[in-house]
Amino acid sequence: MGNEIRSVAFIGTGVMGAAMAGHLMDAGFELRVHNRTRSKAEPLVERGAVWCDSPGDAAEGADAVITMVGYPSDVEAAYLGDGGIIARASEGALLVDMTTSSPALAERVARAAGARGLASLDAPVSGGDVGARNATLTIMVGGDDDAFERATPLFSAMGKTVTLHGGPGAGQHCKMANQIAIAASMLGLAECLEYARQSGLDPEKVIATLSGGSAQSWTLQNYGPRVLAGDFAPGFYVKHFVKDLRIALASAEAMRADLPGTALAKRLYETLAANGGSELGTQAICLLYEDAAAREAQGVSVSATAAEAASC
Repeated sequence: MGNEIRSVAFIGTGVMGAAMAGHLMDAGFELRVHNRTRSKAEPLVERGAVWCDSPGDAAEGADAVITMVGYPSDVEAAYLGDGGIIARASEGALLVDMTTSSPALAERVARAAGARGLASLDAPVSGGDVGARNATLTIMVGGDDDAFERATPLFSAMGKTVTLHGGPGAGQHCKMANQIAIAASMLGLAECLEYARQSGLDPEKVIATLSGGSAQSWTLQNYGPRVLAGDFAPGFYVKHFVKDLRIALASAEAMRADLPGTALAKRLYETLAANGGSELGTQAICLLYEDAAAREAQGVSVSATAAEAASC
C-alpha cells in the first residue's frame, strides 16, 4: 500500500460522525462504515458506502481508518480489542482517532499501532454539529509529521483549522484545553443571562450589545440565541461533556495542575446529567438558572442552587 489514501473506514456515524463521513464521500474517498446502531449509518450506505459488521471488518483493506466514537472505553475496544482495528488494519494503514479521549490512551494506541508498523494520529475536533455539517471543524492533532501530512486531504474535507501540536497525545491535550475553555464560557453565558433577567434587562438586547464588545465570544453569539429560543438540542451531549471534563481534570491532576473553576463546572454538569439533562446539549447548563417551568419542559429537575448544594 502506498501513501495515497483512496479508501477510508469510518467508525462512528453519530451526530457529528455522519456529517464528517459524508464530506469524505463528497471529496471522492471510498467509504467503509460501521456504527453500533446500523440505522444511523444507513444514509451513508444509501449513498454508496459499504457497511461493515465491526470496526475490525471496516479496517481490513482500508487505506485509512477514522474513529469518532463516544467514550475512551469505545476507543480502547475498537483499536486494542481482539480482532480490532490494530489487529486487522492493512499494512501501511493510517489510523486517526477523532474521538475526544484520554491523552494517555492516545499514547497507548500509538505504541500498539507502531508495533505493527502502522501510523496513528489523535485528532479530536471542536465546532460541534454545526462545524461538522459545514466542514468547518477545528482539528487538533497529535502524532508525527509524516502521518500528519498523509492525513491532510482527509482533514481538509472535514475541517477548516488543522494544527499539529506535537507527538501522540498532544491533540487530546489541546482538546482538553478547549473543553476547559468551553466549560468556563458556558458557565459565563448561563450566569450572564441569569443576571440580565434578574435585573430586568432584555436578554436579547444584552447578547447583541455584549457581542459588540470585549465580552464577545463564539458561545455567546451561537448559543445565547438558542438558549433564549428554548433550543437545547445537542450539538454536543451533556453526557459526553461530563466525560471530557472528567478526563481533563484527571489529566490535570496527573500533571499537578489545579483547576478549581473546571471542577465547579464538572460538578454542575454532572448534576445536570443525573437529573434529566444527559441527552441535552451543553448549553442546557443554562436551564439550571431558569425557573421550574422552563426546566421541567426539558425534563430537568434541579436548579443551580440545588446542584451546587448537592455537589458540596
